[in-house]
Amino acid sequence: MAKLTKKQKEAASKIEKNKQYTLRDASALIKEVASAKFDESVDIAVRLGVDPRKANQMVRGVVTLPHGTGKDTRVLALVTPDKEAEAKAAGADHVGLDDYLQKIKDGWTDVDVIITMPAVMGKLGPLGRILGPRGLMPNPKTGTVTMDVAKAVQEVKAGKIDFKVDKTGIVHAGIGKVSFDADKIYDNAHEIIQTLIKLKPTAAKGTYIKSIHLSSTMSPAIALDPKAV
Repeated sequence: MAKLTKKQKEAASKIEKNKQYTLRDASALIKEVASAKFDESVDIAVRLGVDPRKANQMVRGVVTLPHGTGKDTRVLALVTPDKEAEAKAAGADHVGLDDYLQKIKDGWTDVDVIITMPAVMGKLGPLGRILGPRGLMPNPKTGTVTMDVAKAVQEVKAGKIDFKVDKTGIVHAGIGKVSFDADKIYDNAHEIIQTLIKLKPTAAKGTYIKSIHLSSTMSPAIALDPKAV
């Protein structure tokens, strides 16, 4: 096991062992334990009582964080020429079609979100093996395949994120930066937790929210009381 640095030991000492914090307290504590010289990201990990291998227990959705993610989300809009001006005006970082399809085919994936139109999805199919593993394949369920390209771009830029439970039953998401006020961290975390609760599959039995942890890039995780969120 790797030795903890002095800063890591100091951070760990501020978190009580075996204690489950309220979301409000954890949102304030995460700012105290973050010690890196850069603006660390704040992440949430929610363990759900579901079996992701079963289609009727898959949890996937989108949420617009009230205060955004704190990072500049790079958006590629793969659209037909008549939609290019609309996408650019909405704030897309890259706009085009065939040239970008070729770039992706050659291995370029330097974006966070790809937004496209229904008519273009046929061209994206062959690129699934590149985009799929990176979580970049557009999907109508997450609003990234739409005719209203401008609205989709604006929402992503404003803090809309999509999430999906992984094979171990955990949903991971970045919800801000440690430079955020504690209230903003709380609001963003509360929003995604409430969204997950609304998405509870009817086939899920027993405890649905099993555990919640809040952490920053370099800090230990803070355990939350699932009943106090």
